[in-house]
Amino acid sequence: MDRRFTAALERSWREGGALPVLLSPMALLYRGGVAVRNALFDRGLLTSHPLGLPTISVGNLTVGGTGKTPVSAWMAQEMLRRGLRPAILLRGFGDDEPAVHRRLTPEAVVVADADRLRGAAAARRAGVQVVILDDGFQHRRAARDLDVVLVAAEQGIPTRMLPAGPLREPQRAMGRASVIIVTRKSATLAEASEVADRWSRIAPLAPVVLVSLGLDAVCPLATGLAEPLPLAALSGQQVLAIAGIGDPSAFAKQVAGQGARVELAAFPDHAPFTDTEVASLSMRARDVDRVICTLKDAVKLGDRWPRNAPPLWYLSQRVVIERGGEVLEALLDRAVAMRAG
Repeated sequence: MDRRFTAALERSWREGGALPVLLSPMALLYRGGVAVRNALFDRGLLTSHPLGLPTISVGNLTVGGTGKTPVSAWMAQEMLRRGLRPAILLRGFGDDEPAVHRRLTPEAVVVADADRLRGAAAARRAGVQVVILDDGFQHRRAARDLDVVLVAAEQGIPTRMLPAGPLREPQRAMGRASVIIVTRKSATLAEASEVADRWSRIAPLAPVVLVSLGLDAVCPLATGLAEPLPLAALSGQQVLAIAGIGDPSAFAKQVAGQGARVELAAFPDHAPFTDTEVASLSMRARDVDRVICTLKDAVKLGDRWPRNAPPLWYLSQRVVIERGGEVLEALLDRAVAMRAG
């Protein structure tokens, strides 16, 4: 899909306009296909296969921007804290997410394979004790002991299916969720709580947890170049913010929230940077005080960033459980104990 069209499509989901209406017939066809596939699984005509280890799926109902990567890494760290070696299984599309996970959780085994069953077999051979499926909600071939579904507070309650809106499945699919996590980046706690309450009414059987994906520090991409800086270092600076993620505007708002004057360079999620784009960004970098990007973009740009350009910095994130932490911890413990028993 053309990158300019993709960007326009994602913008229309956030801002509205004629495009979602024009795409409604295609969304109806997509909804029908999803309904048939789910019905086949629900009636046992398509089968879910156990992965042979305690399995935690971290997924979402929408396209991008919910914080799957940091939450999956947090889950892996929670397993390590319990004395279990985790594997993180990815779909295998692109090189950025495996590199991000290896940086966030170097003790975990990271396997990128579009076939999750084959990826799980590789993880078992590596001696892991628990599997985390990154982006696993729609991958129903893989059975799971805990189905964690993320929604972004900034998205509110989406109603339109792809391609007219960001929904991969209709809202009622939340009935499969073991727990719903509402993440927030730029939304206030009150706004996130309102979204959480609305999801509780849509899926009353699933507990809802609130998580803040807050910024932690300003880190140099090149190790040994400099020490991480406190967020206060951004105050008053002119910053070029590079974001090729599901919701670039939320990243820009987070940077601006530290007192920086932000110039946003937004790109589609998972899209590789072209040579022309890298050259343009490195030129723009000379006119600002600091170049900031997400960790995902940092690993994509790292080897290609000109040595004579201003250095790249990325913002590390921290996962903070704001509501429902005890429920989430209990669900994690039960998922691991059920299979161990």
